[in-house]
Amino acid sequence: MFNKKKKKAYIDTYDNEKYIPLIKASICTGEQVVGFKNIETKEFIEISLIKDIKDLEEFRKKYNVTGEIKKEY
Repeated sequence: MFNKKKKKAYIDTYDNEKYIPLIKASICTGEQVVGFKNIETKEFIEISLIKDIKDLEEFRKKYNVTGEIKKEY
């Protein structure tokens, strides 16, 4: 009847051999969430909502992510 709310996972450090940074975007609403996708299990771990470019830059700085971040719809 009611959908269960997803729990936000927490990652202390970014391991580029285990995870890839990813932006999940909604086609309908345009909402964007940044996080990490496990390379082996394909599980997405949501880190934060992107309201503006500042949120994305904070994510990059906190997890030392450089280069392009792929988008998945």
